[in-house]
Amino acid sequence: MLHQFNQLMDYIEAHLTEEISGKQISKIVGLSDYHFKRMFSYMAGMSLNEYIKNRRLSAANAELINGAKVTDIAYKYGYQSIEGFSRAFREWNGFLPSEVIKNKIQKSFPKFTFFMDIKGGISMEFKIEKKEKFNIVGVSKRVPIQFEGENNAIVELAKTISEQQRKEMHQLADLYPHQVLNVSYDFDDGFLEEKGHLTHMIGFATTQENPFDDLEQITIEESVWAIFPNKGPFPSTLQETTAKIYSEWLPSSEYEPADLPGISFTKYNGTSENVYSEIWMAVKKKDNEKQG
Repeated sequence: MLHQFNQLMDYIEAHLTEEISGKQISKIVGLSDYHFKRMFSYMAGMSLNEYIKNRRLSAANAELINGAKVTDIAYKYGYQSIEGFSRAFREWNGFLPSEVIKNKIQKSFPKFTFFMDIKGGISMEFKIEKKEKFNIVGVSKRVPIQFEGENNAIVELAKTISEQQRKEMHQLADLYPHQVLNVSYDFDDGFLEEKGHLTHMIGFATTQENPFDDLEQITIEESVWAIFPNKGPFPSTLQETTAKIYSEWLPSSEYEPADLPGISFTKYNGTSENVYSEIWMAVKKKDNEKQG
């Protein structure tokens, strides 16, 4: 997987002055938009869009110092106007392009190279488990994609669940963990989009079909799952575990994400200090050819 990420960095470098298509990114990295965005942001500390913008402005800076005209550089790196380029450049560099030309102010943003930095210390607990096809029954809503912090749209969804719906969900819940699951799926496309939405369901796992008009059902096909238990302050421990899955476990494991909903649950115990959670990621063995 690191090989694909480094291939992508090479591709971006060779096409800095051109439009970079999501289709080509998908071909290189071999991951869905959602999983790629998460993995890149956790490994790089920024979005891919931000990385490309920084590389373009860094290249523009070097060309301006070497005598290029602001007008030529603005259009070369995809800006629709000199004003738009100058504003973006000043936000990045702290100076206007004209000041950089006059005073030879150098600022650079190097090309990224991805590699595994193996650190000693805490090992990551996980188990690989095959699950038969099952259903999740609950309520759902389109919510903004958000990788960190509390998602207010999901909080609002939870508040809309009626007592009747709770009883119906509990009536159907006949599979582990026999409690509320958070399920995310149907992500918006767009590798370079900063924003997007996904469908989030709050519900229970069941072998039964949903008979209730006020509940929805999705079917999760048979798959292999990587399951990551974690315990600690909520929600920080859950979010830190997610970051480690994408930045450390996936790049070094023999698995890659499968195209199925992401699932998690939390056993609330009345305090947020030492809370047990699990993250379930559907996975498949990596294609050896793609690993390079």
